[in-house]
Amino acid sequence: MIKNRILVVEDDQDINNLLKINLGDLNYDVDTCTHGEHGLQKALSGQYHLLVLDVMLPEIDGLEICRRIRQAGQLTPILMLTAKDSEADRVVGLEMGADDYLVKPFSIRELQARVKALLRRVDMMSAAPPPQNDVISVGELSLDINKRQVILQGRQLDLTSTEFDLLSHLAKNPGRVFSRAQLLDQVWGYKHSGYEHTVNSHINRLRNKLEKNPANPDYVLTVWGVGYKLAEV
Repeated sequence: MIKNRILVVEDDQDINNLLKINLGDLNYDVDTCTHGEHGLQKALSGQYHLLVLDVMLPEIDGLEICRRIRQAGQLTPILMLTAKDSEADRVVGLEMGADDYLVKPFSIRELQARVKALLRRVDMMSAAPPPQNDVISVGELSLDINKRQVILQGRQLDLTSTEFDLLSHLAKNPGRVFSRAQLLDQVWGYKHSGYEHTVNSHINRLRNKLEKNPANPDYVLTVWGVGYKLAEV
């Protein structure tokens, strides 16, 4: 079995060493880098299954690395590491295409849980699909669950693994309302208060890709005071 490869871009060498040891204990192949420009080049090589990016980096910060990776069309899952008081950075990172974030200081157990959850999606994407056809259609939107493809009006959409998992979870339950806490648990695979921005940002990104008018969506709807649902078009 091929080991999942992780790239950690963090300018604090002590944190780099800590992550390398503790993620290595989970049988992951971990590569580390302390500079933004070097980290960007390594990330764009396509050799990694997961990227862990610190926001504050020399040369190029983690937010810019995230933006350039997504601009290049790479869908590799990205976990951002942010300072405790940098809520704006967390929101911007998610809007630029990060899949998740952790606030420093973080526990190693929580880091390991987040990494495992993100890499499970990678494994699902790389697994051979079963022979049966499993397609969900809602209006002009079509999701092939096994191929992990989304077609809207005959055009295939480029979604990250997390965006696809979120949309497919809603699509499997059209009309059902899910709270942010439920989506964190059922899509991201963890329960943690204070991470609602993760859900909100991914909903915004889905709408930007799905909707003719993201401010007035037809598919991914907000139920005020409760959460989100997929419309029964």
